[in-house]
Amino acid sequence: MFNSHAPAPGDLPSAKQLVKSTVIAAAAATAILVTVVLPSEYAIDPTGVGSALGLTAMGEIKTQLAGEAEMDRSKATAPAQPVPGQQGSSLLDRIVQEFGISTAQAQEVVRQDEMSVTLQPGEGAEIKLAMIKGAKANYTWTANGGKVNFDTHGDGGGENISYEKGRGVAEDSGVIEAAFDGNHGWFWRNRTGGPVTITLKTDGAYTDIKQMM
Repeated sequence: MFNSHAPAPGDLPSAKQLVKSTVIAAAAATAILVTVVLPSEYAIDPTGVGSALGLTAMGEIKTQLAGEAEMDRSKATAPAQPVPGQQGSSLLDRIVQEFGISTAQAQEVVRQDEMSVTLQPGEGAEIKLAMIKGAKANYTWTANGGKVNFDTHGDGGGENISYEKGRGVAEDSGVIEAAFDGNHGWFWRNRTGGPVTITLKTDGAYTDIKQMM
């Protein structure tokens, strides 16, 4: 059996040395927090080091995406607003009642539209198409003057879906196929330093197009 010997008093750090080590450790942690953690996580850069290292841009991306995700969640949980005089009727019921057509015909009704909206820095806008399940609409949009973040999604009847998302995009095109009866379309946000005009062109099987408030 081995017996360990207690260290001699001279081998132990003094109280002054312990305080000095603690101060150095605290200063180092503070420096890392200010120059690395705050810029990369929250886009807060009091020293300017984060910008020089590209960390502030990373933090801006994270905060932007977090804010937009929260906005999407809020919209998804918001109760649907009934159309005056048509409470309790579905989108399909309204189409059949107003136009006297079948479900198959409603999925093939073709119309064509073009809308534009100008977004100031930090501003967002949403345009939706009223569609029934299975209906398709072609679309193309361009961001004149810059690039935008976007979310192509749908909601209705207590359901919601995200078809596609993008960040820093100047244009997009494709086809929306409605996953359920409801409103399907786009949300854009301008994260540039100047105004951006979104021009949207659509054609296909939808009964209405409108900018959501």
